[in-house]
Parts: sequence; C-alpha cells; structure tokens
Amino acid sequence: MSQDSSHKVAVLVDEGSNPFEMGVATELFGLRRPELGRPWYDFTVCAAEPSVRMHLGMFTLTGVAGLEAVEAADTVIVPNRPDPESPASEPVLKAVRAASERGVRLVSFCTGAFTLAQAGVLDGRRATTHWKWAGRFRALFPEVLLEPDVLFVDDGDVLTAAGSAAALDLGLHLISRDHGAEIANAVSRRLVFAGHRDGGQRQFVERPLPAVPDTSLAPVLEWARERLDRPLTVADLAARAAASQATLHRRFRAELGTTPLAWLTTERIALACRLIERGEQRLDRVARASGFGTAANLRTQLRRATGLTPTAYRARFSTAS
Repeated sequence: MSQDSSHKVAVLVDEGSNPFEMGVATELFGLRRPELGRPWYDFTVCAAEPSVRMHLGMFTLTGVAGLEAVEAADTVIVPNRPDPESPASEPVLKAVRAASERGVRLVSFCTGAFTLAQAGVLDGRRATTHWKWAGRFRALFPEVLLEPDVLFVDDGDVLTAAGSAAALDLGLHLISRDHGAEIANAVSRRLVFAGHRDGGQRQFVERPLPAVPDTSLAPVLEWARERLDRPLTVADLAARAAASQATLHRRFRAELGTTPLAWLTTERIALACRLIERGEQRLDRVARASGFGTAANLRTQLRRATGLTPTAYRARFSTAS
C-alpha cells in the first residue's frame, strides 16, 4: 500500500450484525495512530439503511454512511451473521458482488463468510468460518474450499477469519500486509495483545487449568526468542522445558495450536522482517541474526511466508531514512 495516500476501509453492517466484529475493525483500522508516523486507514462504517438494529437489539446504529462507501473502498469488511440461517439483505449482497467484480479486497470475520458465500464470491476459493457452523456452511456452499480448523485464510483478495477473536489475528495480518511486521507489532502492543497468531493455527485450542502454577510454555518461548540467532532445535526447546520432545509437541498443540518447529520459523520470519524494515541491507547479517543461517535460506523462507523477496519487502516496508 502506498504510504502517501490512505487506504479506504468500509465496514458493512446489516440487521442483526454482532457489535464485537465491528468493534475489532474500528479499533484496528478506524483509530488515529499518529505515533506510527505514516498515513493510516480512511475508515467508514456503512449500511444499506441509515438506521441499523444490531444483534439482539443491543443498540441501533444511526447516521452511518450508505452503500456508496463500498463503491469507494479499497477493502470491504462484510457483516457477520449471528444466525447464519438468516440471509443477508439483497442490497448488501449486491454491493459485495460489485466490489468483488472491481477487485476490491474482501474480508469476513466469523460467520461473515456466509455473507461472502451467499454473494457467490467464494466458489472455488479457500475460506474458513467458525467451527460451530462448519458443517452447515459445507452443506449450503459445497463449492467453497472450506478449511474449518484454521484461524484465518488469506486467499489473496479474499480473506476470512474464524471465531470472533480470530478477527484480531486477521486484522493484524492485514496491517502487516499493508504496512509491514514492525507496524503490526506496534499496533499489537497498543492493544496489549500478545503477538498475533499465524493463520494456520487451530481454531479450538484446549487450555486446561494447570495442576501447579507456572507450567505454561511462556518461559520457554521467551528463552527461545532471546536466542533466535542460534541453531535452536526442538530438542533444545524440550531440554529447556525439562520435557521429552513428544511431550513438548503435545504442549505446543494444546497451548498454541501449532508445532515447536512451526513456531520457531514464524518467530524467525518476524525477526527477519523487523531487521529488514529497520534498514539492515546485508542479507547475510539478517539471516544470521534471525537463525536462518544463509541468505539463500532467508530468501526462501521470506518468500514462502510473505510472497515477497527480501528486496521487494525492503522496498515496500523499510522505515529507514
């Protein structure tokens, strides 16, 4: 995204929309953030009608923009549906279809995937939704390539998040796509939200109460983050946790919804991105500092994670003067 112009984000609400998802979008894209030192998003809440009754009649939105805001938007976040069996209004579906035809970036949170699917823009594409509704979604929209176990799916110009909390993960992912990992981390810190989760992590993560205090993985994760420049292995993490590798895998799955190796790779990518954004020109140094070893391996891992080469990533996101 160009840093000299605002990216227009329109959040659609419809009769019965859940306020939480609207609040997430407002917090991430609507608040002014002058401390970041760059243009932020041009944010609008819009609806087919000037007055919209929210979920369970909690409150009524008035004075929101009309659907013309969708026509001017670069990103459209579609309304979620607490009752997916209740169809979205036809004016909303028409606006979503028109946005798709223009190549606008479309985003759904939670059951908003039903809105995208009903508009016909998900056929043949990857998507996710809340695990509770996965079976019903498949029955209604068999042409969609549903991935029911992940937090969010980035399918290029169409992105879908699972449960309500996963909206934060997808929103931060979008900020990272638009502004880079350093800015996304800054926003995450402002939200007092622990480093956002990768989209491939599981939706439903078992979190049993510990039998004794301080048995979480947090100390091990912090120890590893301070040593990413070293050739850490799963065996090293297991030794630090005083557990077998099999037990460590089970704990990672239970607490983080991912594997130790996948977590390490994600942390190394995030560190490499921050170093590049801060102006480090020498890829061999970035590779060593982030634990990838060689510039060639760094290029491979960065392209796999971001779709960009280090040179393209630097050109797009570097904050160095």
